Amino acid sequence: MFRLLIAASGTGGHIFPALSVAESLPQSWEISWLGVPNRLESQIVPGKFHLTTISVNGLQSQGIRKFFDGCKLLFSTISVIRLIRKKKIQIVFTTGGYIAAPAIIGSKLCGIKVVLHESNAFPGKVTRFLGRFCNQVALGVPIAAEKLKGCQLIFTGTPVRRTFLEAKSLPDWVPNGFGPLIVVIGGSQGAIGLNCMVREIIPWLLEHGCRVVHIIGKNETSSTVDNSKFVERVFVEDMPGLLQHADLAISRAGAGSLSELAVCNTPAILIPYPAAADEHQDFNAAYAAQFGAALIIHQGSSGVPTLRRSIKRFLDSYFSTLENSDNLLKKMQEGMQKLGVRDAHLRVANLLKRYTY
Repeated sequence: MFRLLIAASGTGGHIFPALSVAESLPQSWEISWLGVPNRLESQIVPGKFHLTTISVNGLQSQGIRKFFDGCKLLFSTISVIRLIRKKKIQIVFTTGGYIAAPAIIGSKLCGIKVVLHESNAFPGKVTRFLGRFCNQVALGVPIAAEKLKGCQLIFTGTPVRRTFLEAKSLPDWVPNGFGPLIVVIGGSQGAIGLNCMVREIIPWLLEHGCRVVHIIGKNETSSTVDNSKFVERVFVEDMPGLLQHADLAISRAGAGSLSELAVCNTPAILIPYPAAADEHQDFNAAYAAQFGAALIIHQGSSGVPTLRRSIKRFLDSYFSTLENSDNLLKKMQEGMQKLGVRDAHLRVANLLKRYTY
């Protein structure tokens, strides 16, 4: 029996890739999970793997707060060391974020190997600072290597949930009939800036024959639009079928969302979250745009008219009867196909298996 500790916490962008890898490993492996209290992993991991939580913060703060966060990192590292020794862990796998710091430090102090997966085009702070202490850093995006010196790097792509790799039917609650299906991914917690931009043009989209599905956060106010071609829902489980049949998605540019769009071959308009750490969503979006897979629109006063003009280009392409290389949607689908890595979960799983020998 081989014993693995997974350190993944906070958002789906960290948890779902780790979960996909875990489910690809031999059933004989004993897998433990390290997370933070009251985060998404508390809802997803129990029932699948044994979850241990520790309290840890990032080191973004200043002054006395930074001192206390440093102390918390020390105590959390001690907790990781205790867990490694108690469970007799043989290797640690982490997908970055705050939880990765004590996981990496604790692993090295215990003398065991650690593999880190970095999904963003611009690596996170923990990856930049501690990646060199890992036995391997797996990259979701090749250009991330430019920011990582002294690390053992390998490109794997970013794993997605297994359901995104299976052919799915369009959910029966989606508006049917003629017209392009536009899916707006407003985030499970609510991407307020993006959602406000889109709501300004929903009547215009409906007037132009679009079918629109808008996914919003659980605490957001519902739209007042009443139209049979428009559906607004809080976070849904059947996203794979929705994206596989969508003609266009409007989304933030998180690495997890981009990977899911890519394996579904869904053309996208990306609106990077302006407050993302190190502007990493801008780098993710730029990488996708290099493949011709997406258009980028920045949130701001000029965002709404730019969004309308960009969608008009898609509509012109969609309603065109010309089947040639100038078809914009076709080109973007091909770009997404080049961007996606459908076997990323297997690549990372095989990487971990190497350390069992």
